[in-house]
Amino acid sequence: MPWFRIDDKAHSHPKLIKAGNAAIGLWLRCGAYAAQHLTDGIIPGVVAGLYGSKPQAAKLVKAGLWHEHAHNCPHGCPDPAPGDYVFHDFLDDGRNTSRARHEAEKKKARDRQAKHREEGRGDQNGGKNADESKRLRDESSSKNSEIALEKSQSSDSSAGQSNESRRDTSVTGIHAAAAPYPSSSYGTTGAAAGQACEPDAHRSYDTLAELKTAVASAGIRGVGWDLQASQIEIARQAMERVGVEAMAIYAANSAQQKGLPASASAWIRGWKSLEPESHEQQLPAAAGSNVVRLQPGIQRPATSDQRVQQALEAGRRLQAAADAQNQETS
Repeated sequence: MPWFRIDDKAHSHPKLIKAGNAAIGLWLRCGAYAAQHLTDGIIPGVVAGLYGSKPQAAKLVKAGLWHEHAHNCPHGCPDPAPGDYVFHDFLDDGRNTSRARHEAEKKKARDRQAKHREEGRGDQNGGKNADESKRLRDESSSKNSEIALEKSQSSDSSAGQSNESRRDTSVTGIHAAAAPYPSSSYGTTGAAAGQACEPDAHRSYDTLAELKTAVASAGIRGVGWDLQASQIEIARQAMERVGVEAMAIYAANSAQQKGLPASASAWIRGWKSLEPESHEQQLPAAAGSNVVRLQPGIQRPATSDQRVQQALEAGRRLQAAADAQNQETS
């Protein structure tokens, strides 16, 4: 929006003093009118008569603040129509905004907005294409895993019925597909096995499998693990620095105090701030079943702390899950 600009020394300018306060009131109001309507300093006589009187306008002309029709100002001020007035040096040195400059600035603003919207649409299309590619890749991996499972089952049913077992011909081929599916963020399914066979660049989430198991064993479910690459790296470094038990304890305490988050990204900053205990404490050889098996380098905390009690319970669940898994594999 244009402004009618007045120098901060105008209060003592000889021309304004000569015109008088009443005439300066007319000059000020007409200046605001010219700036709003982009008249380039032209004041219609009707507007001048609406805001002041003819004697006041005559004082402005006499003081050199306004010009009438057919004036001879050497500064090149526009010549108004008969009965109208024009401000002296209204556009001099870019003091006030002309109609041409205002329209040019508006056009530049429109062009910038159009370019920004076009770039935004391009980013959205790129995101949609990436999501579609990921969906197709997931579907392809799932189908490949199902085909491998069917071949494995066929191999198992015909084993031992001929002179040479198909198991002996390809240990790492069809028979390998019959091995238990690896656990991943997608669960223990055929699709997850296909995901596990992808290059490392497409399965960075596998590095957090142990952490996800610990968090789930602590009773925390329904949390998303769609993390950025930098967040996955922070979590991995925290696993090496303090261990998954400490991270699961933090997640459990955070969920109890702040509520269950939608994504595990809410815990990244807290995991990053975790530090390992400074002193090690060896457990006795004849430790009872009520002692949590801590990782090396992590000191056993005091049992009077409420968070430690939660950690003990999480540790029991983790150990029970590990024992059950060992029994199944044996």
